[in-house]
Formats: sequence, C-alpha cells, structure tokens
Amino acid sequence: MKLSHYDKKGRASMVDVSAKAESRRTATAQAFVKIRPAVLKKLPKNPKGDPLEVARIAGITAAKRTSDLIPMCHPLMLSHVDVTAEVISNGGRSGVRITSKVTTTGQTGVEMEALTAAAVAALTVYDMTKALDKGIEIRELYLVEKTGGKSGDYKRAHSAGRAL
Repeated sequence: MKLSHYDKKGRASMVDVSAKAESRRTATAQAFVKIRPAVLKKLPKNPKGDPLEVARIAGITAAKRTSDLIPMCHPLMLSHVDVTAEVISNGGRSGVRITSKVTTTGQTGVEMEALTAAAVAALTVYDMTKALDKGIEIRELYLVEKTGGKSGDYKRAHSAGRAL
C-alpha cells in the first residue's frame, strides 16, 4: 500500500484531487474525556460557562479550520458540521463522549475535519474543567465511519466493553 502524501522523491506533498469527481462524503469521529464523577457533577455550575456547549462550538469551528492546522489537508467547503458532547456516568466509566459528524460535497473526504472537531472539542472540555482536576484524560480519538469517495465506505467494528 502506498501513502498518498509523498511524491516520487519521498517528500511530503499535497495530493492532487483535481481529476476526482465531486461526491457526497461524510465522516463521524469520537473522543472520550475521562472525568471523575465528582467533577462531572460540578459541570452545570462552571463559572466559565457550560463546558459542553463551549466544546460543541469549538469543535464546529475546528472542523472549518482543519486545513489551517494540518499542512496537507485541502481547504473544504463543508456542508454541515454537528458536534455533540454527552455526559457518561455509569459504574466505573465517567466522562464526556464527544461525537462529530461532518458532511461535504467535494473531491476529497472529511475524515480529518471530523477527527479535528472531536479532538478540539475534547481539549475544550479539558480547558473548561482543568481547574477542578488536572488528572482529566482525553482518550480514544478515532474515526467511527466515513462514506463516499474512491475508497468507499468504512465503519469501525463495535468497540463496546473497551476500557476508557
């Protein structure tokens, strides 16, 4: 298998997508922010504002700025970005699950935009709650699924039961 972001001399290069047909492409990514239950209970009273809403907006903004952050990413006209932040508190598993969904009609996919949105939203949750606990962890940033494009669709095998 050949990596597409290298030229014949082994130098990093942006992929030429000009010959590709435009098509509808989507990507969904997730991240998990592990937070102690005692800290989760304090989220609604955060003096900086609602951490989950701020994280949602940060994730949307990050998806739109992905090409500014990752050198070989193409600037894309995104059709839609949705980021959710859900408190998870069951048994020994507590924290915030971030899910991002990105859609475009274009010549290249939006996996990096979805991953960037989830990552920045998770970092924002950390930033908004770090005063309460420096031991917060960002875990398991990954692509859940993607549709469209030459490589076809991808769906991650179910990961239930994995330790977060």
